[in-house]
Amino acid sequence: MNSASAISYDAVVVGSGPNGLAAAIRLADKGLHVKVFEAAETAGGGMRTKEIIRPGYRHDICSAIHPMAVSSPYLKQLPLEKFGLKWIHPVHPAAHPLDNEPAAILFNDLYETAFHLQDDEKTYKELTEPIVENWDGLTQDFLGPLRFPSHPFKLASFGLKGLQPASFFQKRFKTQRAKALFAGMAAHSLLPLNSFATSAIGLVFFGAAHTNGWPIAAGGSQSIADAMVHYFKSLGGELETGFRVEKLSQLPKAKAVLFDLTPRQVSRIAGDAFSPGYKKKLRAYRLGSGVFKIDYILKEPVPWKDPECMRSGTVHLGGTFDEIAASEKAMSEGHHPEKPFVLVAQQSLFDPKRVQEDGHTLWTYCHVPNGSTRDMTMAIENQIERFAPGFRDVIDEKRTMNCADFEEYNANYIGGDINGGRQDIRQLFSRPVNIINPYATPADGIYFCSSSTPPGGGVHGMCGYHAANLALKKEFGIR
Repeated sequence: MNSASAISYDAVVVGSGPNGLAAAIRLADKGLHVKVFEAAETAGGGMRTKEIIRPGYRHDICSAIHPMAVSSPYLKQLPLEKFGLKWIHPVHPAAHPLDNEPAAILFNDLYETAFHLQDDEKTYKELTEPIVENWDGLTQDFLGPLRFPSHPFKLASFGLKGLQPASFFQKRFKTQRAKALFAGMAAHSLLPLNSFATSAIGLVFFGAAHTNGWPIAAGGSQSIADAMVHYFKSLGGELETGFRVEKLSQLPKAKAVLFDLTPRQVSRIAGDAFSPGYKKKLRAYRLGSGVFKIDYILKEPVPWKDPECMRSGTVHLGGTFDEIAASEKAMSEGHHPEKPFVLVAQQSLFDPKRVQEDGHTLWTYCHVPNGSTRDMTMAIENQIERFAPGFRDVIDEKRTMNCADFEEYNANYIGGDINGGRQDIRQLFSRPVNIINPYATPADGIYFCSSSTPPGGGVHGMCGYHAANLALKKEFGIR
């Protein structure tokens, strides 16, 4: 491997998102000399927080609520609290408003959630109790590559449920309230709800709420990145920002290079090290749906019809299961629904230091076809107004981001795809190419460690952790 620097490292990581930083920490913790290169001026990838509208108002650019960060088998081992990270837990993890009746609430307590689902109390407990009771073991298995599980019987029980399409699984519930609450969880998959394995996403989010919660990082998602960087540097690691890697020769000599990038980017940077056949497979990697986002500064909190929504960090807007399923199906077919599924995060209600005076921030987005240029502002605001009449009256300022804006912000978000590739059953474990060893490439010393590998998108760091473990074993003989 050619070098543009006389300095050698044991390992180099390109990209400083949650997976790049997790990989770097894992390698440095084993005593290796590691350097991270980041194209942007600040580390973090999807964990950045910026004053994008007005000084004194901090907005999370991508990730906002972090159920998988506190449930991650690797991240929760790291002493990030000692490096400044503080978690804030809203009163309720999530709320799902409904027309002409109280919102369905996802409480921290499993049994309180079940009780308020009334006729579905027994069903909800039967579905979620085994997940909660076996949470630590299950997260070890489903947050990783396809392999023989550490807890085969527990995972098999979960898998039989989780592999089902959400559109089929929801028939277990009797009430529209329970079906709607489940739809909001399953729709985090960015897939139509008749896709296989969408039930797993819904069940995982239920389990996370009833174990470690859906917390907010005090000060913004940037706080997670900052804590990881500080810990990495305490282990002797080095970070260089403002350094965009376009070819391998820009990097210093290293035994291992780990890319926290998509297949398209890695093919462009390291393509000369790959065979034509492998590059063809990388080009065939399928992208996921895009997103359209609006950040707000509000004069006062959202005037939800149901005040319990004010106590929820996350609010899912979309109405009934059938409405959300229709919205996600239309989006997956290249259309822009009039009533999209909208995700809302209300961080400033629980973290007032993000704002000045009496103002508030609001974080919202909906799913759109990859590469969409459609302005979804009216559709998003109509959905909020539907459940919070008078919302438009409390808007002070706003800023939108379409798919192109997301890709400009972070080159990993091709066409607005924030998940690093479509996460359907065909590409869940085989991402990006190899189902047996997804983090490896045919070139010696080159690895993938991004969300384009299992277990996919989210702030959990497990893609980086597993990639680092493979590099440790193959390149350094360390287990």
